[in-house]
Amino acid sequence: MEANTKTKEFLALAAQAAREAGDYAFAINRSELQITTKTNAMDIVTEVDKRNEDVIRATVLARYPDHEFLGEESADTSPKSDRNDIVRWIVDPIDGTVNYAHGLPIWCVSVGVEVNGRVECGAIYNPSIGEMFTAQRGHGSYLNGKRLHVSLQTNPAQSLFVTGFPYNVNEDPEHVIEQFVKFLRQGLLVRRLGSAALDLAYVAAGRFDGFWEIGLSPWDTSAGQLMVREAGGRVTHYDGSDYNVHRKSIVATSGVHHEMIMRVIKEGQTQANQ
Repeated sequence: MEANTKTKEFLALAAQAAREAGDYAFAINRSELQITTKTNAMDIVTEVDKRNEDVIRATVLARYPDHEFLGEESADTSPKSDRNDIVRWIVDPIDGTVNYAHGLPIWCVSVGVEVNGRVECGAIYNPSIGEMFTAQRGHGSYLNGKRLHVSLQTNPAQSLFVTGFPYNVNEDPEHVIEQFVKFLRQGLLVRRLGSAALDLAYVAAGRFDGFWEIGLSPWDTSAGQLMVREAGGRVTHYDGSDYNVHRKSIVATSGVHHEMIMRVIKEGQTQANQ
């Protein structure tokens, strides 16, 4: 089976698994949620996160038992292989768990598929408003079947940006607070939604002109970063190097304001160190 056909099959399964998990989570009554915390009291998890990840993992491995699985709740629990055609499913069963637990409809299920270390396709599903974002390398990004393109806005004053903070924001890692203030002092419009996967999908859809954040994990960005690229955008790390989902910082933009965002980030870091 040729690689393109395989990738289409992976994407179909990713979208199916994301939709089923998202619809299940959406149907759960908030009063029924059992909420626990991880190492940081702000980093919560529900039984739905765990259930969704288990179900997605079982669905994937039933179809592709030789594939690997990297999930937020279980990490990588699949057997490693020495083959040179490794396929790894990278899953966030609920991205935006804090929003979800509070009944705020800004959360999603994200499923990315990495082949030989490169993400080839992915799906992000927000059941609250019925939006399914999909992307396949070389074939574009889509929202409910309609092709996406990043924003064409060139005026930063008329652009809309989004960022996020790590759970230990109170410790000001890498001077994220100073960086955020620097953006505000530029007079830029900045939002903070609480779901990095949706932030990226919205950059791909042209709703946001740029996104930056540190402290993210592969399951936060695997599908979304590909969507931005396939919609004509640019994705790098803070230093401008090409984005790798296994590193922590990300800047994703339409391409127009990319250098400006990296400059402001650097200025914020420099000012904090003075």
